[in-house]
Amino acid sequence: MNILVVEDDARVADFLLRGLSAEGYRVQLARTGPEGLELVRGNELSLLLLDLMLPGLSGLELCQTLRAEGHHVPVLMLTALSNTEDKVSGLRLGADDYLTKPFAFEELLARIEALLRRGREQRARATTLQVADLVLDRERMEVTRAGKLVPLTAKELAFLELLMAAPGRVYSRERILSNVWGTNEDPLTNIVDVYVRRLRTKIDEGHPVALLKTVRGLGYRLDAALG
Repeated sequence: MNILVVEDDARVADFLLRGLSAEGYRVQLARTGPEGLELVRGNELSLLLLDLMLPGLSGLELCQTLRAEGHHVPVLMLTALSNTEDKVSGLRLGADDYLTKPFAFEELLARIEALLRRGREQRARATTLQVADLVLDRERMEVTRAGKLVPLTAKELAFLELLMAAPGRVYSRERILSNVWGTNEDPLTNIVDVYVRRLRTKIDEGHPVALLKTVRGLGYRLDAALG
């Protein structure tokens, strides 16, 4: 299980890193809001531990941005602010739980376990994937953007499903070939690029925000982030 801790207080960050690592979690640390946002976009995470008061981008702004881009990673907010209005704001902007500092480490672990369990149950039930206004219905095998049906071939659908299952994650050509075409060898063709062009034409053309993006030198990702 991969957990990203976004915390600018060095003492609290060190406590969380040591404690969660000892429990067997793989833990990454970001000390600013923008750094945390980039790590969420570029990694497949199981859970985000998010401080509210962060330099560069507040925890509330970061959470709101992630939800707007279609990221569904469970978010547990950690903050010294304990009034009801702060908690309600965090939950309404997309946080899944809220824990006030100082907290007992056992309570933190229990809340993490509950969120991870809930996430597994939701993924098992999920029949649709959504990134911004792009929706993939896995039961009907249909894709719509802004409510309009997007006709796709079976291979295009498999490619898009791979990208939509982890919004913001960068997929290399090799990983795409392995997941969509089932090959672990370079076929020495530009087949991935051909399908990227087809998907762009079908899902992005005519829309103000392009969702399918090229990450130069690395691969492709799908999200609603600008740039």
